Amino acid sequence: MPPNPAPILLLTRPEPASRRFAAGLAHLGLEVLISPVLRIRPVAHDAARLAAARGLVFTSVNAVPAAGAGRGRPAICVGPATAEAARAAGFDVTEGPGDAARMLPLIKGLGQGWLHPHGAHVAKELPVPDMVVYDQLPEPLNAAALAALAGARPVILPLFSPRSARLLSGRAAGARAPLWLAPISAAAQQAWQGPAARSVPAPTPDAEGVLCAVERLLATEQSI
Repeated sequence: MPPNPAPILLLTRPEPASRRFAAGLAHLGLEVLISPVLRIRPVAHDAARLAAARGLVFTSVNAVPAAGAGRGRPAICVGPATAEAARAAGFDVTEGPGDAARMLPLIKGLGQGWLHPHGAHVAKELPVPDMVVYDQLPEPLNAAALAALAGARPVILPLFSPRSARLLSGRAAGARAPLWLAPISAAAQQAWQGPAARSVPAPTPDAEGVLCAVERLLATEQSI
């Protein structure tokens, strides 16, 4: 093992989101492992009410399939990935800045007829009538992720939400590998319940900010 072994990037969001994030930092040349700690499962909901909504607020790409055809209806989306999915479904999209807190000015004074479909667990409640359309079920780490955590190479762990941070800290308990955290927010950092060799917070609470935090972790390594 070399004195400064190359770190491994462990992505634990649902696989489509993890693959999008991995593509955004392919230039870093990191070994990437994907092992979701959450599985998305649709739940029963009032589809007729959703179809009749005048406009929709999407804070996750996972809610878009439940909304059905957009039919040109307006949709305010939290960030680019969700906006892309909503456009593909036929919505007239307004793209937000990347997180629910900063999209509040976009949803102020929407009036009646708007609806916010979301998961059973939300990081921030919005002042819009809402509906749960999917659940996020805990998943165990796969064998490759467990082997990385048991190894000697540093493991970079982006933390995209407080809930996933709590779950992952439990899954990573007893890890031998040095853990380098890239939390998306202070709440995600605080939800981490285990040790960490390094932690660099995202400068903005979105995927671009987490990518920047990963780059800063690597820059810190190169400066040592």
